[in-house]
Amino acid sequence: MLVPDRLFHAALQKENDGCFEEAELGYQSALLEVKSRRFQSNKLKNAITEKLKVLNTVIEYRKMSKVNS
Repeated sequence: MLVPDRLFHAALQKENDGCFEEAELGYQSALLEVKSRRFQSNKLKNAITEKLKVLNTVIEYRKMSKVNS
């Protein structure tokens, strides 16, 4: 497995465990690795970008729900 794939997989496991902040960092690392490669995988890059969008929404929602509680 390539490095970006491993980072993506590890971030996905963190996300599934409910560790959203750690997952976000993992996805960001994977995205940086994908961008640093000579031959970028657009499919993986797009998947990571979409995951980051969803995670940002979830994290913001959790912050807002804590404030309102």
